[in-house]
Amino acid sequence: MRGELPAVLAIDGGNSKTDLILVSAGGDVLATVRGPGSPAPNAGTLGPLVAEIARQIGHSGSGPLARHTSACLANADLPEEERQLEAEMGERGWSVSTQVRNDTFAVLRAGTQRPWGVAVVCGAGINCVGVAPDGRTARFLAMGQFTGDWGGGMWLGNEIMYWAMRAEDGRGTDTALRTGVAAHFGERTVHDVAVSIHLGRIGDDDLVALTPVLFEAAEAGDLVAADLIDRQAEEIFLMARVAMARLDLTSTDTDVVLGGGILAARHRLLTSGVEARLKREAPAALPRYVEVPPVVGAALLGLDRLGFGMAAQSRLRDSYLDRDTV
Repeated sequence: MRGELPAVLAIDGGNSKTDLILVSAGGDVLATVRGPGSPAPNAGTLGPLVAEIARQIGHSGSGPLARHTSACLANADLPEEERQLEAEMGERGWSVSTQVRNDTFAVLRAGTQRPWGVAVVCGAGINCVGVAPDGRTARFLAMGQFTGDWGGGMWLGNEIMYWAMRAEDGRGTDTALRTGVAAHFGERTVHDVAVSIHLGRIGDDDLVALTPVLFEAAEAGDLVAADLIDRQAEEIFLMARVAMARLDLTSTDTDVVLGGGILAARHRLLTSGVEARLKREAPAALPRYVEVPPVVGAALLGLDRLGFGMAAQSRLRDSYLDRDTV
């Protein structure tokens, strides 16, 4: 009975969306579902989505759906959190075995043809993971400023507001961010935007969405905006460099996978800043950009775990390359 099961139930649980796919031993996608994101995905929030996968394949609801569940979840930042979620999901009986990892591992595996390398994710926040050929890992706490982080859409949104407000009230350097922020929110002044933030009319997701204003201003030659992008490039590079150094990969042809919403946009000022630093400090490193959604990375980790080779992995990856789903 178990030999007839699909191979992997793959889960990418992020802050903005949650993707699940069910994959056969041959690398075919048997079912897919997308649901809302969650700041702390768990068996309870994922249960209805797993039920939808079961419905799509006509599963009776009795017994496991797959041989293995490979779940890569946002905010599973510590090994003990991963183990707790792994046990919780294992109790649901969705599969014969279960592995839970932070969502950065999915981005890494999605962006490279081999099961090792370094990935930096710059989306709403920023994080990095490295895996050596011998399986050793390098990780960061990546919990915010108090753990040494700088960057990501939330951070940049606040920085954009900081410089725009100071330009408007005279405390800081003039910048095109001042007019850009007001226009983006349809307000007359940055002061009005700040009041709307204070009153809750503008939320965190709205601040994350300010990054196109930053890139547009930088492209037009605004020095404040350009400096912020350069600082972000430096932070992305630093995470990658430190992860490589911890794993003795600095002089190897390490894939450095660059993912997350901000990096996926491939803005030339940001990507050229990262790539130039890598070329200078780790010239053998190979910058890579994610071309398939992270849930494919979660599935590939599952296929790795089960020992399925390149044929199944290539079939799965190739089935997504022509889709606009990253």
